Amino acid sequence: MLTIYGVYRSRASRTYWMANELGIPFRSVPVIQARQLDNPMAPDAPINTMSPAFLAINPMGLIPSITDGDFVMHESLAINLYLAHKHGGPLAAQTAEEDGLLSMWTIFAATELEPHSIRLVQTYDRGEENSEGGKATITVACRSLKRPLDVLEKHLASHDYLVGDRFTVADLNSAEVLRYAQSEAELFDRRPALKAWIKRCQARPAHVAMMATRSGEPG
Repeated sequence: MLTIYGVYRSRASRTYWMANELGIPFRSVPVIQARQLDNPMAPDAPINTMSPAFLAINPMGLIPSITDGDFVMHESLAINLYLAHKHGGPLAAQTAEEDGLLSMWTIFAATELEPHSIRLVQTYDRGEENSEGGKATITVACRSLKRPLDVLEKHLASHDYLVGDRFTVADLNSAEVLRYAQSEAELFDRRPALKAWIKRCQARPAHVAMMATRSGEPG
């Protein structure tokens, strides 16, 4: 059975959403980020990213990780590509060309979108959005997102989804990366095709279910 290590309030959300989309059974092991604990190495500390039991799974101490039988894998976006390939269906590639495009858009999300979107969410998580430094970080992140979001807008103006005109793992991976940037409504208001696309993605029952579980976790 698939086991997902990580809390929903982390990048593990992507993998939980993916498992929901595929309708596959899975076990959740809620590994907490060590930074949330005063003493993550205390004998009575809950399992966290510094716990020896988790480091035996992922020596980098990052979530999510998965085990699938004896197979162990890390990196949320790559995990989702693996799950799509293994289980098939509409979220997976139907041709070699689609397989290439799923990888292309996922790498695009990881390299062109996430470095900037993560700066946005971290600024808000630290409560720094109204400080001078926080405002500067937000301005730079939004400016850095302009070109990749324009690329997405141009593509989505003539396609409902990123690959094959259907919802795929590329949409899931990209939408979850961009969720971090949705605090900046203007980025999406200026790009109506992008805004409509992310609304379609986030309206999917599997995403709604994942977010409901996420909202029930401690902040």
